[in-house]
Amino acid sequence: MKKTVSIVIPSFNEESNIEMIAKTIHSVMNPLPYYYRIVFVDDGSSDNSLNCLEQLAKEDEKLFFISLSRNFGHQNALKAGVDTVKDISDAVITMDGDLQHPPELLPQLLEKWEEGHDVVYTIREDDVTLSYFKKKTSKAFYSLMNKLSDVKFEPGTADFRLMDKKVVAVFSDFSENELFIRGIINWIGFDQYALHYKSNPRFSGKSKYTLSKMIRFALQGITAFSTRPLHMAIFLGVGLSLFAFVFYLGYVIYSLYFGHVISGWASVISTIVFFGGLNLTILGIIGIYIGKLFIQSKKRPNYLIKKTNFN
Repeated sequence: MKKTVSIVIPSFNEESNIEMIAKTIHSVMNPLPYYYRIVFVDDGSSDNSLNCLEQLAKEDEKLFFISLSRNFGHQNALKAGVDTVKDISDAVITMDGDLQHPPELLPQLLEKWEEGHDVVYTIREDDVTLSYFKKKTSKAFYSLMNKLSDVKFEPGTADFRLMDKKVVAVFSDFSENELFIRGIINWIGFDQYALHYKSNPRFSGKSKYTLSKMIRFALQGITAFSTRPLHMAIFLGVGLSLFAFVFYLGYVIYSLYFGHVISGWASVISTIVFFGGLNLTILGIIGIYIGKLFIQSKKRPNYLIKKTNFN
């Protein structure tokens, strides 16, 4: 009996890429001894993506779509697809819809799965076409994550992976609001295997990850898997308090010894501004964690499905 593999592809304004990636996946998967389906998750696209998916689904019995009621973000869209196919798949593969995750790697993912690995994830090798800024920010992100988080991340990992059905069942039970899926998959364990690959050029369009989105994504990852920023705030506060005490003690001794007071309006204002900014930074760190608790307490769903061709 053939095993069933579902390939989940989050899609946001990828109208020009949908047909090509579906065609490429078919050419790779057709010779393999699996029943497979391609599942596009339209994450509230503002272009003609949904109409394109509906038309293709009429012509292709292996192509399915899930349309979300609005843009819920890449991670939530990915989870929507995984949740939908969890009970009808022996394995689920997740990948991006711009062809930078090469479909040609799918047979290798499946081969390692058949060897007994529960999760087969991918690591992107250095891409010479990436800008200097992109390389440095990516490296800094993983370095910061590994220093602040209890879960270790390998540079170059992304959401291009295969998960066995037992891993999918565990993953689907997670109900966190600010998902950081690569961290969750690392955290749950199981038998994991890494495949290295070179990313393809983006087939069409431009990246949806702006600098602000990348910064927000990094903050989500750090605060989802670590409370160390709170510990750092405590140590910083204690350290500066000790520094202030030693400085004040030295100031008193100086005044008693020389018999006059040190004056300086600018230095006083600078000190006030410095400690004021420090207080706001620490309050901001605490506020992020409190905000996450507040949002989680509402127990709102991660996504809402508006339309799908799944029965």
